[in-house]
Amino acid sequence: MSLPLFAWYSQSLNPPARWDMRLLDWGMVPFEEAPHGSAHQPILLDWRPASRPFGWRAIEGRASAAIIGCDDGDERAALLEMGFGDALPSHCVQTELAQRLLRLGGLANAIPRRLAAGPVMLDLFYRDGRVGGTWLGLHPREFALLWRLASTPGMQVSRRQLLSDVWRLDHVPETNTIEVHVSRLRAKLGISHCSWLVETHPDGGYRLGRPPRHEGRCASFVHLTPGQLDSHAMIGNEEHRSISSTRLYHAVPRSRFD
Repeated sequence: MSLPLFAWYSQSLNPPARWDMRLLDWGMVPFEEAPHGSAHQPILLDWRPASRPFGWRAIEGRASAAIIGCDDGDERAALLEMGFGDALPSHCVQTELAQRLLRLGGLANAIPRRLAAGPVMLDLFYRDGRVGGTWLGLHPREFALLWRLASTPGMQVSRRQLLSDVWRLDHVPETNTIEVHVSRLRAKLGISHCSWLVETHPDGGYRLGRPPRHEGRCASFVHLTPGQLDSHAMIGNEEHRSISSTRLYHAVPRSRFD
């Protein structure tokens, strides 16, 4: 599953910044290139008089179209009666607009707001992930990268695929931008002891990883309770049998993940 796209229908080439959901890392396609009549492709119709497209009455799949820039309440009501999914005033901003597009007919199922990546719950509206009640503070590209891996858990995602789906590039640049973002993402995940989520694939690229096994001395103390420390430290090593539990409790936990 890739990140959401919206079709921009207007005489203007680009939406104004307050409506431009590309700043939230959505993708935008011209209306003429969008698959018409599909509930999986939200349409943003520019209602400003100078930019309003002449063919707006012929839109197929009106339930998946939101009209933006309609400041008259009666006119918005009339447009809703005509079957459009939403009609919004000019002061509506990109964050609210993104949420409203996700709620249009059929889109909530096609583009879920939340996606689980192991212990991390990704939230498309906030463009962030959290572990329990703690937000990770992800950069939009870091969020998009983790969302892409979580959409195909355990499967290899090549660098070319990531560049296409996350960076929307058709070529492979001579930079290490993916590696830099992966490193930063792992660092933020590591604060919640789950940097293992972004795993380098043996054949190149990355995949959503699984939690490492906790066996014997290879176990991470991060995931053990004090009562478990003695038993794990004593497995398969006579030397550890002589170490008191008091000393183990005062050991500094060290993660083996990264």
